[in-house]
Amino acid sequence: MTTIIAGILMLGVLVFIHELGHFVVAKMCGVKVLKFSLGFGPKLVSRRRGETEYQVCAIPLGGYVQMLGEGSGEQGEEVELSAEEKARSFAEQTVTKRLAIVLAGPVMNLILPLLILPISFMVGVQMPTYVDQPACVGYVVPESNAAVGGFLADDCVLAVNQQVVGSWNETNKSFISHAGDDLIFQVERDGKHLQLQLPADNNSLQGMQALGLLPWQAARIGGLAADMPAAEAGLQKGDLILQIENYSISSWYDLKGIIQKVGNKTVPIHLERAGKPLIVDLTPAQRDGEGEYLLGIAPLYNSELKRFGFVDAVREGASRTWELIELTVVFVQKLFTGNVSTKNIGGPITVVQIAGQAAQTDLSAILSVLAFISIQLGILNLLPIPILDGGHILFYVIELVIRRPVSIRAREMAQQVGMAMLLMLMVLAFYNDIVRLWG
Repeated sequence: MTTIIAGILMLGVLVFIHELGHFVVAKMCGVKVLKFSLGFGPKLVSRRRGETEYQVCAIPLGGYVQMLGEGSGEQGEEVELSAEEKARSFAEQTVTKRLAIVLAGPVMNLILPLLILPISFMVGVQMPTYVDQPACVGYVVPESNAAVGGFLADDCVLAVNQQVVGSWNETNKSFISHAGDDLIFQVERDGKHLQLQLPADNNSLQGMQALGLLPWQAARIGGLAADMPAAEAGLQKGDLILQIENYSISSWYDLKGIIQKVGNKTVPIHLERAGKPLIVDLTPAQRDGEGEYLLGIAPLYNSELKRFGFVDAVREGASRTWELIELTVVFVQKLFTGNVSTKNIGGPITVVQIAGQAAQTDLSAILSVLAFISIQLGILNLLPIPILDGGHILFYVIELVIRRPVSIRAREMAQQVGMAMLLMLMVLAFYNDIVRLWG
């Protein structure tokens, strides 16, 4: 419940920023704002201040700014107004002013990361140490894209589609421009260079680990589950597992298979603790008496806190913002061309989950997730789909070209089509969310 509430609050911040953009520019243009609403549906809280009613509604999946002379309805663009009211009507503004008001919401969402990501980099970002190291594989997940493509442990990636890469981070970034394409890897194996290819139907947009390529990970304990064999046997955080029974352990990825071989036998675990050898006997257990055998341990990930000065933080924030914008634009483009599966679309449940989990960590993680979702919200609203901001922008661009407004009838018909498209997209997104949760 805490995660859900935190997620809704973070989403509310982004909706507020978006609607604030519309509101501020409308006021600057002299347009009368009737309502400023966070959420849709029944009112929960409402207060009038001046000529505007501010409200919070029950369905926290968006918001809106209602202006005099906008759309249809009691105070829409077809309603007869006095000369004074006409001067403050949205419909009576020049097309450039209307365009600016509508653009302001998505633009605010795209500007927000430029303001908050530098704060994140100044506060300090906890980064896994491997991301800046050469992209050498520690483990290949069986039956993954990478395994099918012929990758082996200890392979080092040198280039992707002829783009030279020097680290895990650079390799992940290289996938953005090649999403939906075949990936051709130049790989070094045992001192020799070879080429491996993954077909276009892959998970590269989610990074190397989604392809099944994991960095080397020492078998060092980073966490223990209560009431599980490892904790009960006295294992501690920081212990390095060297051997289980007669099986040597060279990395964390050796553990799972060996534990399944051992089963429910009591076996000696050879450890290194604070530089000294130690042997502990324990018996793997099955959760709820069935399934895989477990020790109840989690790995210790090596990471470092990176802090930046103001100038470097601004530079890193701008770079990260552009990277996120590029990733989102490429994803949308590949989605419409069919190169990326619609299974990758996440809905409100996923967004709230991601935001809620970040909200329970640290300030840097909160700001990073806010930036990521804000960019997605901004770009989504710029899509030329009637009913979204992008649809209105399209109408105003057409008006600039043909020098007259698109007829109300044409706009209403287009908005009905846009509403149907948006509903289908929401149904698909909710379906994907439900499959991820309970599938």
